[in-house]
Amino acid sequence: MTANPLQKAQGLSELGVALVLLGLGVTVLLDASGLQAGFGRTGGIGPRAIPYVIGGALCVVAALLALDILRGGRGEQEEGEDIDLSHGSDYKTVAILGAAFVSNILLIERAGWPISGAVLFFGSAFALGSRRTVRDIAIALFLSIGSWYLFVLGLGIDLPVGILEGIL
Repeated sequence: MTANPLQKAQGLSELGVALVLLGLGVTVLLDASGLQAGFGRTGGIGPRAIPYVIGGALCVVAALLALDILRGGRGEQEEGEDIDLSHGSDYKTVAILGAAFVSNILLIERAGWPISGAVLFFGSAFALGSRRTVRDIAIALFLSIGSWYLFVLGLGIDLPVGILEGIL
């Protein structure tokens, strides 16, 4: 028996995901090639390394996914025990996450990354169900200040410090 052409086309439709991943990888690589070498630093890992690693990884994953699909591999529908596919989207969670991202965008220049990042991290934890406020605020501050130091000192990328100028 020969396979229905429609079924074969549906089986290959997953190649679209691989194509999107490849497009993203190529876009990241092309964008990374336009970055300047770094803010007066010589040697070591600069701001160009991370986009090249991510873009290359996206291209490799796209190729491996396409190969798997062409060999007959197919994605399976999620059947996790904690997921009820009969329920619709949770728009409240999406709205809280959206508000956290918009807050980050609005605060980053005025308050700086350490504060806006903390708002983003705390808002994300709250939206995803955590209700340990003091712990979440402490973790959010640790992550935002730590990532600020990583970017500024480790990669030489200046993130806005905002109202904490002179303190950090």
